[in-house]
Amino acid sequence: MDKTNVTRIANIYLLGFQIPQSVTLFMFFLFISLYCVTICGNLLIITLVSYSRTLHSPMYFFLSQLSVLDIVLVTDILPNMISNALVKKTIMSFSDCLTQFYFFVMVEPSECLLLTVMSWDRYLAICKPLHYTLKMNYKVCWILVMLCWICGTFVAIVNIVTISKLKFCGPNVIDHFFCDFDPILQLSCSDFTTALFEAQILGFTFVVIPFSIIIVSYAYIISTIFKMSSITRHKVFSTCSSHLTVVCIYYGTLVCVYLIPNIGQTKTITKLLSLLYTVFTPMINPIIYSLRNQELKNVAGKIIQNFLNMY
Repeated sequence: MDKTNVTRIANIYLLGFQIPQSVTLFMFFLFISLYCVTICGNLLIITLVSYSRTLHSPMYFFLSQLSVLDIVLVTDILPNMISNALVKKTIMSFSDCLTQFYFFVMVEPSECLLLTVMSWDRYLAICKPLHYTLKMNYKVCWILVMLCWICGTFVAIVNIVTISKLKFCGPNVIDHFFCDFDPILQLSCSDFTTALFEAQILGFTFVVIPFSIIIVSYAYIISTIFKMSSITRHKVFSTCSSHLTVVCIYYGTLVCVYLIPNIGQTKTITKLLSLLYTVFTPMINPIIYSLRNQELKNVAGKIIQNFLNMY
């Protein structure tokens, strides 16, 4: 066996955010609070969609799947951040680092594709209403969701296999709050040009192309909305505004972190931008959809009222 191909790094040190000692406990409870709010908010969306028959439509089905992805993402990222708030260096094995990276990479393209599917769903509902029930039935919804998960899993496996072929002989410190692609590559002592090229191809396929489809879909949607009466226009646009807000936040941070050259960009700025789409977006998604969607608020109100009536 060729010993040069053996991974020599046993443990990885995640530096995370260099938090002053005076605010350590505050950041610890803040991260715990963010995690609880995110989990509860997304579980609420899943519960509401499952509970109410009025929400058994493709739009809310896709929203519940988005919540599932967000739960997986924050569960993958936030526990280490909570630990890092108390301990300045989070120690994890190299295999645990790759496991965290696997779930992160699995979720990101899956979410990109799911947001694209949601935009296509809105396009059919607004621009092709007569064909909507035929093209967006229960079976099609499940097929589309499964394809999102399968593509995300494919991207994750390809990245993990590529990284496993590299040699890692030190250093073993990652100046980030989770095991991301570039920080892991920086630990390699072998040529990773092929890995970078592969990542660019996958990024273009599962990030840039879906984003382009979303832009085209909304161009048609907005064009159709402007042809409607003012009352109908406001009602129809309200069903799209939440999704459009989430897309702008999510893709905006992805573009800043991965697609724009980070020459001169400090590690702190990169971490803060990464924080937006790994923690902030999963937390705010349920809030955006709940506040701007009357049907969700009505169902939530009914559940609360039924609960109070029990007592």
